[in-house]
Amino acid sequence: MSLSEDLQGRGLIKDKTFVDITWLDKPQTFYHGVDASSDSLTIGNLAALILARRLIDAGWKAVLLVGGATSLIGDPGGKTQERELKSREEISRNVEAIKKQVANLFAGEPFIPADNYNWFKDIKYLDFLREVGKHYSMTELMQRDFVMERMREGGSGISYAEFSYSLVQGYDYWQLYKMHSVVLQIGGSDQWTNMLSGVSLIRKKEGQEVHALSMPLVVNKATGVKFGKSEAGAVWLDLAKTSPTQFYQFWVNVDDADVEDHLKIFTLLSRDKIEQIMADHKVDSAKRSAQKVLAEEVTKLVHGESGSAIGVAKYLTSQVSLDKASEGDLSEIRSEIPSHKTSKDGSIIEALTGTGLASSNSDARRLLSSGAVYVNGQPMDRENFVAEDFKNGRVLLRRGKAYKDSALVEFDDIGD
Repeated sequence: MSLSEDLQGRGLIKDKTFVDITWLDKPQTFYHGVDASSDSLTIGNLAALILARRLIDAGWKAVLLVGGATSLIGDPGGKTQERELKSREEISRNVEAIKKQVANLFAGEPFIPADNYNWFKDIKYLDFLREVGKHYSMTELMQRDFVMERMREGGSGISYAEFSYSLVQGYDYWQLYKMHSVVLQIGGSDQWTNMLSGVSLIRKKEGQEVHALSMPLVVNKATGVKFGKSEAGAVWLDLAKTSPTQFYQFWVNVDDADVEDHLKIFTLLSRDKIEQIMADHKVDSAKRSAQKVLAEEVTKLVHGESGSAIGVAKYLTSQVSLDKASEGDLSEIRSEIPSHKTSKDGSIIEALTGTGLASSNSDARRLLSSGAVYVNGQPMDRENFVAEDFKNGRVLLRRGKAYKDSALVEFDDIGD
């Protein structure tokens, strides 16, 4: 299957400057850039990075840029308020952290790293106005979506710095065209007008046609909200901000309406394999088999094959029995969820309240009577444990269907 057919079949083509999508089937050099407004990327950044991986696998040469310069301004796209400027020191730390994340994501894959601070740090203001600013019409810039939104009645307004952001990104494309013969920029559709800045500048400065390709923003179909956050906030690629097990669980909890699209966007599985996964999933969607494949594949991409995230998460999702857990696994589980000591016939009510899964004894009884309590993945309505509930002296207690709402219950005398 050609690259263009695969991208189209996965729904990864939204806007493009080339007419015929088969243009993508003749590999050249592309670039994708990320800013460093934080010291970690999120899963909101991940979709375009995996699109970059697909191009690399199809033979394209890649330049992956971390915006040490653009991060000093802040991309106004999608923001209703002016960003707070961050210090150069903080941005520098963020850039180094994100460079490591990009290197980890693309380990073993050929790419050229870039940082636009390297060519912006010495540029003179008057030179920039003559070399770049002269080639942009104010009429064109004022018609950009993010500018019109900020300038409309009731809008927050926009500073000259953020207004100029797309010129800075256009300059990046021009520099990479000259340094590395880059002829394509990729990104999310919220970056489309910024990407066009570079296409226009290179045409005017070099008399050459280069291109841009955007993919649709990933949104939750049930809520229409831009993808990338959980109830607790952003889902980060940095394991210190979102633990590997929390990361895995986020994907397990994806809605049925979204799981097929997410398999196409966020995994490297073939489309034939995804069709088979979805066919198996539809036989009994309550097992969430498609979500578990999604969680495993994305966690491997981000955290590697050898990490503990997938193994520990399989205990929490009752895919693997607790009696098989090693001490290392148990230590990781205890760091992820509350734990509670009890006896072989101890109170489930006390376990629910003691771990915070219920707010009170009456709340615990309500949860039990409504079928919302699970022991080792099985629904439970008893108020006390029995010896048979325990696997090597341990029970996994869960409230509802969200695996994050779990607790580890252990015998008081375990290990004696």
